[in-house]
Parts: sequence; C-alpha cells; structure tokens
Amino acid sequence: PLLCSSFPLPLLSSPLLTSLLRLLHHSLCHLTAAGSLSSLTELPNSTVSVKDNMLLLPEQRIHCGKLPFDSSTSDLCFPPFLLFCLSLFQVVLVGSSINERDQMLFISTDEGSSFQRQSISFTPDTLIFHPKEEDKLLAYCKEGRLFASTDLGRKWTLLQERVTKDKVFWSVSGVDVDPDLVHMEMQDTSGGYLYVTCLIQNCSDKMVTAQFLGKIDHNSLLVQDDYIFVKVTTGNRTKHFVSYRRNEFVQMKFPKYALPKDVQIVSTDDNQVFLALQEWYQSDTYNLYQSDPQGVYYSIVLENVRSTKQPEENVLIDVLEVRGIRGVFLANQKIDGKVTTLITYNKGQNWEPLAPPTTDMNGKPISCKAPHCHLHLHLRWADNPYVSGTVHTKDSAPGLIMGAGNLGSKLVEYKEEMYITSDCGKTWRQVFEEEHHILYLDHGGVIVAIKDTSIPLKILKFSIDEGRTWTVHNFTSTSVFVDGLLSEPGDETLVMTVFGHISYRSDWELVKVDFRQSFPRQCTESDYVSWQLTDLQGEKCIMGQERSFRKRKDTAFCIKGKSYTSALTTKPCQCTEQDFNCDYGFERSHTDGNRCFADFWHDLDSPPEDCHLGKTYESSTGYRKVISNMCEGGLNKQQSATQHNCPLLPPKGLQVSIKGQMLAVAPGDDITFIVHQEQGDTSSTKYQVDLGDGVRAIYQNLTVTDEPIQHRYKNPGVYKVTVKAENMAGHDEATMYIQVTAPLQEVHLEVAPITGRNHEVNLTAIVLPTEANLSVFYWWIGDNLQPTLTLQNSLLTRFPETGEVSVTVQASNGRSMVQDTRTVRVYDNFQVIRLSFSTNLDRFNPNIPEWREDIGQMVTKILTKTTGVPLESLLTVVKPGLPTTADLYILPLYTNPAKRTMFVDKVHTSPVSWQFVPWFRTEDAYPPLFFRKLPGSRNVYAQMHNEKEQEMTSPVNHSNHSGVVLSINSRELHSYLTS
Repeated sequence: PLLCSSFPLPLLSSPLLTSLLRLLHHSLCHLTAAGSLSSLTELPNSTVSVKDNMLLLPEQRIHCGKLPFDSSTSDLCFPPFLLFCLSLFQVVLVGSSINERDQMLFISTDEGSSFQRQSISFTPDTLIFHPKEEDKLLAYCKEGRLFASTDLGRKWTLLQERVTKDKVFWSVSGVDVDPDLVHMEMQDTSGGYLYVTCLIQNCSDKMVTAQFLGKIDHNSLLVQDDYIFVKVTTGNRTKHFVSYRRNEFVQMKFPKYALPKDVQIVSTDDNQVFLALQEWYQSDTYNLYQSDPQGVYYSIVLENVRSTKQPEENVLIDVLEVRGIRGVFLANQKIDGKVTTLITYNKGQNWEPLAPPTTDMNGKPISCKAPHCHLHLHLRWADNPYVSGTVHTKDSAPGLIMGAGNLGSKLVEYKEEMYITSDCGKTWRQVFEEEHHILYLDHGGVIVAIKDTSIPLKILKFSIDEGRTWTVHNFTSTSVFVDGLLSEPGDETLVMTVFGHISYRSDWELVKVDFRQSFPRQCTESDYVSWQLTDLQGEKCIMGQERSFRKRKDTAFCIKGKSYTSALTTKPCQCTEQDFNCDYGFERSHTDGNRCFADFWHDLDSPPEDCHLGKTYESSTGYRKVISNMCEGGLNKQQSATQHNCPLLPPKGLQVSIKGQMLAVAPGDDITFIVHQEQGDTSSTKYQVDLGDGVRAIYQNLTVTDEPIQHRYKNPGVYKVTVKAENMAGHDEATMYIQVTAPLQEVHLEVAPITGRNHEVNLTAIVLPTEANLSVFYWWIGDNLQPTLTLQNSLLTRFPETGEVSVTVQASNGRSMVQDTRTVRVYDNFQVIRLSFSTNLDRFNPNIPEWREDIGQMVTKILTKTTGVPLESLLTVVKPGLPTTADLYILPLYTNPAKRTMFVDKVHTSPVSWQFVPWFRTEDAYPPLFFRKLPGSRNVYAQMHNEKEQEMTSPVNHSNHSGVVLSINSRELHSYLTS
C-alpha cells in the first residue's frame, strides 16, 4: 500500500520513482522494529493527497480512486504524476504528463524494480480496472473520450466519444453474461443522453446497444450489483427507472405524493435497494426507503435523515451501514434543526436512540438519562478515509463500533468525544475526550488511536481489550504532524504505518509500527469467549435468528491470525411482528408501531398494473417480510392475503412516442413509433393506428410486441398521429404531432439600413427553402442577451438611441438553425426619397438580395460621381419584390451652408443617368451588373414618385438603347439640405 496525505513530494524523475517504490515496498513489506522511523529525503515541497486508497500527486483535482488491497477492482484518477498498484505492488502504473501532447505511462510488473515506458496519444483522467482481469482497463479523458486496453495499458483502442464522466461501469460478475461488457452513459448527436452498452472488442456506433428506450437525464446512470438505475425528466416531473438482473426497465414506485426532488442509492446489499429520497418539501434532509427484491416498490423506513452537500454536487446522506452484522444501520435524523442519532437492528423496521454510557472515561457516574439525554455520533464521511471523521466498523470485527460524538439532547458539531461499543450498540463507553485517528488490527484485537490535532505528536495509544484499557507508546523520537494511519492488507495484520511530516515544509515521514512482538503466540479455542447479539431491549431474535459470536478474552495475549472467524452459531426464530415491514402503499402507525395502515391514495381493491386477464393476483395485507430475514413459522402477517382473478381492465395511460424522442424529422427519415400503456389489459385490446398521411393499421397486443411501428413520411408537413386502444372494458387514446421538414438552408434579414430614433422599424426574415414550415424566429437587438421569439418571420421594433445597432435573427425548425446579422444606423435627422423604375426593369429583377445590393450600390456611386457628394452621405436601398422600387437615404453629413447650396446646384444642373446593356458592363466602368434579358425588353426608366415636382432627365433617345433614366426631385433635396 502506497500512501500520503498533505505531505511534500516532487514531480519525480523515473529513477527517483523507482527508488521511492523500492523504499516503500521495503518499508511496508520488510518491517523494522516497533517505533522505528523511516524518512524519505531529497524531496522538494509539493502538495499531495490521498483519496479512496489512491496516491494523488500535484496539480490536478481529486476526482476518484481506489487502490485495492484485497481485490484488483479500482477506479483511479490520473494526475500528471500518479502511482497505482495491483496485487501488493506486483503491478505498478505510473502516469507522467510532460505536456498536453506528450503523455507517458510507466508500467512495472516486478514491484517497481523495472519500468516499461509506454507513450499514449491521449490524456487520461480516470482509470477503471476490470473487477476480475487486471490486464483489462478503461481510461476516461476529460473531453469525454473512453479508451480500452486489454494488455495493461500497452495498447489502447478508442471505444466511444461524448461519454459522461464517472458513468462508465464494467460488467458485474454473475449478472452480466459477457465479462468484456461495458455500461456507459453517452451523449447522442442531438444533445440528449443515452444508456448504452458495448463490448470492448467492438464499440463502434453500429455495435453500441441502447439498453433504455429513449433519452435519460444527464449523470443519472448507476450500475450496482443486480440493479441498474436511470432517471428521465419531462417538464417538471422526474421518473426513476430500475432494471433488476438486466431485465427490462420498470418505473420505480414511490408513495404517490412523495414527488422526489433527488434520489441517492444507499445500499444494494442483500437483494434489496436501500435509498434516500428527498421529497418536494425537504431541503437538507432525505427520507429512507427500502424496496422489494426487484427494486420496484418502495416503503418508507425513516424520515428526515440529515444530508450534506459536497463539492461537485455530491450529496452525502448521514446514514451508515454497520459492517459485520446484517441489518444494523445508524442514521442521524434532523427535526426542527435538532440532530439525533438512531440505530436499527432490523433494516429500519424499528429505530431507537443510542443508550448513553453510565460512567465517563474515569469511571465517574454520568447524569445523562433517557429519554432527554442520549449518545449522538458524527456519521458523515471524512474526505480522507485515513483520518478521523467517520464511525469505524469492520466486517471481521462484528459488534465493534467506535466514533466521535457527544451526550445530550442533540448532536453538537464541535464536540468530538470518542465512544466505543463491543456489543453492537447496546452499551457504550467513553474512551477519549477528543477526536482520534482510529485503526483496527488483527480483526479488531488491537485498536490503535492517535489524537487528531494540529500539533506534532510522538505517542500513540493502543488497546487489546476492546477499548477498556489503553497503553501509551512512543512511536517516534521526533514529533510528527500525523496525517493518517494505514494497515497492511488483510484483516489479520498487526503491522501499521503512521504517515505525516515533521514540519509543514519538511519531507514525508513514514513510521512503521509492528505489534507482533506484543503477542507471543497464536490464540487457541480456550482464549475465546462467546457473546450473543441483542438489541437495546435485550431481544435475541434479530433479523429472524439468534446469533452468537466469539471474541478474545480480555486477559488473553495472543494473535487471532488469518484463520480467525467471528461467527459462532445461528439459530432461526419464529416470526413475530418485528420481522415484517409495511408494504407499498402502507405506512406504520405513529401510535401503534405494530400496525400498518393504507395511504389515502392507495386503492386496496385495485389489481396491480401487470395483472392480465386469466391470471390471479394477491391483495396486500399491508405487510411484507423483511428481506434477508431468516425467521421460520410463527406469525405470518401475509397469510391472510386473498387471491383474486385478474379482471379485464380498460386501457389507461396510453402513450405514443418516437424512438429517440425527435418530433421533427426530415422527409424520408425512418421513424420508429413506440406505444406504451401504463395500465389495463393488453392481450385482448385492439390498437387502431393512424399515421396522419393516409396510412392506417390495426394491431393486437401492440404494447408487448417485438415489432415496432416503422414509417417514412415523403412530403413536408405536420402530421397528426393517433393511437386508439379499445377492449370490452373501455378505451383510451393518445395523440402526437410530427413535423416533417427539410433542414433550413439560409435566412436573409431584410431591414432598412437607416432609420430614425424611436421610429417604427420592420425586421423581416426571408427563409430558404421557401416551403419551410413551423419555423421559430429568435431576434437579438443590440447588446440584449435575451432574444425576442416570434412565430412570424417579421418583427416591429424601435431604436431609442442614435448610433449603430446590430440586429441578428435566427430561424429554427426543430432540425436545423440558421442566422443572419445586419447593422442599422439610427439618426435624429435624415431624408428619404422614394425612387421607382420603369416596368421593363422588372424583367431583369431576380428578386434576390445580391442583385438588389448591386443595383443600390451602382445608383449611389452614380449620384456621388455626378453631384460630388461623398459616398458616405448617400445610400440607395432597392426593396424586395416587384415592381422594383428603391429608397434614397440622404444622411446628415454636411453642416456648412455653402456646401449644401453647392450640392443643390449640382442636382439642378447635372443630369443623372446611366445605361446598361444585358450581359455587359455599365457605362463609366462601374461594377459589372449582369441581367438575363427577356424577350421584348428594351428601355428602362426611373422617376420620382412626386410627379408634381420638376424632373431632370437625361436627353437620350430611349428607342435606341436599353437604359435606366434616374430623375431626382431637386426641391425635396433643397428642402432637406437647407433645413
């Protein structure tokens, strides 16, 4: 085991890594005498930390990691330098990041004596090792790529992209058929998330199998033992689904009005799901629920359990499963701001507060009496598993529980006195006044404690009689800041390591303590005494059986060793009230704890949803036997259940959807319709399907058939899909609308480039293809980050300030989105002159934005050249549509009266005209304008709208060429320029 916590370590070179591994291996496998001090030197300062049995080195965030001492299963984070060990150092992986491109993996299979350097083409963030085959591992990258290796990291294959972090799981032995199967949550191309599986040998898009029909919520997949959990949110409702032993997913059934805001899985042991559910009215508490064996139906076992929000949105529930004895849990309940610790011996059927000790650690009587005073413990998990902050239990030390807390009416955060019980919570003893680091050795035969303090220490305490007496030992001659404790692999070990540092800037110190010298011999049968498990009331039948265990006598100084077993005898009991919990739809009475009553929303006479005609069902008595309970005979609270024949139920809760949940598709796309019926008979029900385009069909048993409805729509449009379900008992109907549309190609924003302050402006979006339907338009004006949404392709608006304003429109039809942007100049004063052209110009007008822009620029340049007015003072905008018209904008550039008069004179004396020939360049070498000449088109004219004003025309013969004559209203220009 390789460890550290907040101690200095460098970015190591390869030789130093090898030396470190050899030193650590020698230090931990070839032990020195108790109290000796080993020091790692030549290590410059850098912060390192440990999480879940894994060494984490600098400059990366801690995400996860497990270093398996008893198995080879692991999730591992991958900082720039990282060490990972398998099989007691036989296999060592070292990650090195020189830069973003040069990634290295150093692999050792000989305890670090030699390394093979392996270049890799990606930057791994997490390694996930196979639970059974150590050569197989997965590597997750921060950008969402998932790689696999079958030769311990020498060769890698890209499995998938867009994979969700921490939502990748190896196959579960005994449940999944193929050991090379990988479960993962990944994002599809439309942005939703799917639960898929594949084999590491072939995980291409075509070989990925979607295991859940439809999309799931992001970060919701959990694969644990026999169960797989996902959740799906639609609108403001979230549904949770479970698959038991890889069968099809079924919606999890909570009490009808629980309305869960969040669900956290606590345990899936003993063929049952134990979970915490935050209901709609809760903020910092959760309710505990337990399930039937399939994980579908849930009943409440404890309300208002305290929760703690951790970084990265992790939630910790203040509940602890006591290891070593099945069915025992500790929980901290929070009511009206007061936190109290409770214990159950029968998986939540009954909860009781912890009994306080009768004396303090000095043997003096304690004035703490129930029901106003009890013992309360801090159950929240510590960030570092090698330091204090968690209640200590162990599978090989049943009944031994040690933790920090206080006596009183509630748990006090700043009080951390240490208490211990050796009879599984029936009686407690105070052992220390302050919190300590705790470590169990030799199946709990030796308990080691070091004070949790910010000052350096040189002493530890240990007990060999379950905490009744303690011996003080100087484990080093130099005081050390203790970061944590670690034992060697195996419950039987008597060798431990204290790790820390002499000063905050010093090197890492490892101190090994060997307790084997304290025990001269192995224990024999005469060194043990038996004890019987009872609850707080002295009841011997717990979880349906009497259980007795053995433990070493207080006076026996011997080693339990590897062959030690704690369990002694078990004897089944007759079933009693204590062996039954309330069934789904029932709650336990607060006045009579042995009675379960039906919730108001639960219909006792209603058959289950999967009840089909010709089958039978059993009505619930309100009770179900506690799962894993071993009682036999006696009381059977389920015996009075009555058998009923399943009636013919009318279809109810009929739903129709599309696989992939896409309601907007393209013409010719393959569509798979899915019909789901929540309640009612299906075998005798007929389903009439109308796909909205003339295709109709009638199905029998549609919701259970393996042949889904597949269809293609040829033409764009909106189609109404209807499914009608009907049998002799009733009918139901479901409807959905399918939008069939081609992807949008382009949108063009039409807007006047010049406008006045607070004048009404029309924004128009021209979409291609023109037959696009049901588009939604998003309008962004100026710096406003909140768009205006319209179903029409136009918007009326005003600009309150002068200057340039950016206008952007986005058009979306559910399948694609396009956008265009224009800039509008806003003035206080300007003039607009309307222009019109002779009708034969319309024959050359293709009515596209590019043509209109070119014509406008040409007119503006001609006017500029003719009058000498600067180009920035004039702007001609040709309007869309026919007949062809234009607006001439005259901008407020001149302020000198003399210049304004000069401009008016030029307008009066200089004719403005131009001539163009189709397919040829216009006169005066202006930019080329190309027109497709139509038969019979000859002359093109332009004139002012106001026919009463004097016109200036070009003296040309219109019968001899194709030309455009533009007349300017001189009086209107003069009025504007002199105002």
